[in-house]
Amino acid sequence: MSSKQSILNALKSVAVAPQAMPPINVSPRIDDVIGQFETNLNTVAGTLHREGGLAALQAKVDELTKEGKQVISQVEGVKGNREVPDTAHELRDIDFAVIPGDVAVAENGAIWVNNQHLGHRVTPFICENLFLVISADTVVANLHEAVKKIGLDSGEFGVFIAGPSKTADIEQALVVGAHGACSLNVYLV
Repeated sequence: MSSKQSILNALKSVAVAPQAMPPINVSPRIDDVIGQFETNLNTVAGTLHREGGLAALQAKVDELTKEGKQVISQVEGVKGNREVPDTAHELRDIDFAVIPGDVAVAENGAIWVNNQHLGHRVTPFICENLFLVISADTVVANLHEAVKKIGLDSGEFGVFIAGPSKTADIEQALVVGAHGACSLNVYLV
């Protein structure tokens, strides 16, 4: 018997029997989930726009397109000046992307987005600036509640986005927008 096999056999002999995961029942303790979401979104360098909904977002997009910015939109009711391209490589010069979020989490300011609404999965990471649209009734208190509302089928992609891209070096100098979107604006509808 090889030494590798003897080690593996020894590990099997002391292995603990598999246990089922315990149920996690965490009741939310937040009275104002939208307010808490806004506070935590600001903490991670994002901005929440509570008033105006899609009309306010469309006005902002119109202003940006008049400035010559390239804007794509995956949100019904908001029209950019660029169509979603056939390949992700054609997104390299996109200034702003408008995409819908599925669930927002008050405890950390994160928003779940699914590839079904992105066009290309690289969209929120390659654009210079990101607009996310979230329905007020999909803001939940914590990640335990969020996980119950999301799901991925085989081959799908989803991600929690919490603010714009950020990194810090060993000198603890925070850089926003280092390897992704430089800003995140969330429009509540």
